[in-house]
Amino acid sequence: MTKILIINGANLNLLGKREPEIYGNVSFEKYFHFLQKEFPEVQLACFQSNSEGAIINKIQEADGHFDGIALNAGAYAHTSIAIADAIGAIQTPVIEVHISNIFAREAYRRHSFLSERCQGVICGFGMASYRLAIEFFANH
Repeated sequence: MTKILIINGANLNLLGKREPEIYGNVSFEKYFHFLQKEFPEVQLACFQSNSEGAIINKIQEADGHFDGIALNAGAYAHTSIAIADAIGAIQTPVIEVHISNIFAREAYRRHSFLSERCQGVICGFGMASYRLAIEFFANH
């Protein structure tokens, strides 16, 4: 059975409430239950933290225990060399996920320190960005 960890970063605990015109009006918890039903053959786990260090710790802990990590680091994608270094230090493949199209937003959101360390980047498909990452890992 494929094991995938979804890691959500800063402010993503507010999904469903925070800027619904950008991020939608569904909480991640509700969407995660949908994903579990959509992918019964995949063992899904999720983790959310507003703390950069906790995200780094979780990435390191996941290495060798999961087949893939779908990482939505939130604003840390645009600021954290430390998270990029953590991704580069592990063997487990990581897909960078963004709910919004970061290239259609403010200029400071258009660069990610994480992208070059990730297997791929999925952005702009709303919550379905997570589903697309899971489909990739489940089929490859």
